[in-house]
Amino acid sequence: MVYGECNCGVVAFEITTDIKDVYVCHCSICRKYTGAAGVAVVIAHNDAFRWRRGEDQIATWKKPDADWLSAFCRTCGSALPGANDEERMFVPAGLITEGGERLRVAHHIWVGSKAAWDEIGDDGKQDMEAFGG
Repeated sequence: MVYGECNCGVVAFEITTDIKDVYVCHCSICRKYTGAAGVAVVIAHNDAFRWRRGEDQIATWKKPDADWLSAFCRTCGSALPGANDEERMFVPAGLITEGGERLRVAHHIWVGSKAAWDEIGDDGKQDMEAFGG
């Protein structure tokens, strides 16, 4: 079991399946979303993800002219899990508070879009696009 919450603790969730792979997206959208080199996420199937509290405190923003939606806590502004596709959720890895001891960066995606100052220093597989593109 994996547990996580936003910075203020108003929104919390759990993942009921074993997760270990972290994906780091280096695209320009994710860099702007975090203000950093990208966003580190884990992927969970919808049936293994459950909000524990604060679902009514989730706000969203859709990027105009793009199929991209961000979710964040209305109270503290922390980035929150969101729909990856119809079957899976992406979960910002930094939100995980319990059960993430086995997490390791396994993949870097959209490396072709990474910032000039970004240096990847781990053994995660590097894909120029998303998931082996």
